[in-house]
Amino acid sequence: MVHREKENIILDKTYNYAIRIVKLYQYLCKEKKEFELSRQILRSGTSIGANVEESVGGHSRKDFLAKLGVSYREARETRFWLKLLRDTNYISTEQCESLLEDLEEIIRIITAIQKTTKSNI
Repeated sequence: MVHREKENIILDKTYNYAIRIVKLYQYLCKEKKEFELSRQILRSGTSIGANVEESVGGHSRKDFLAKLGVSYREARETRFWLKLLRDTNYISTEQCESLLEDLEEIIRIITAIQKTTKSNI
């Protein structure tokens, strides 16, 4: 796990998730010779953390919420690609479930942050 000077759970979780997605991408390309779906999941799965990181630097709460909204949508898209990869036998059910469990936790955290931020506006 990557440690930052000041702990931020969602930044850490999404960064570590992006690392897992990059490793999945490498596996899909090298072992399964799958390139189209793997590019899709690489893009959406790493974008979650990139947009969370960008939201932290937002100029306003509105900007913060907008970037978190993008992260949420990218997480949902990643969920789709994971299920598709599982159901087309590119990844095992076990691989999928492990990634989905972490993803669902990230989605719950993002949703909670959005609700808290909206209630404080």
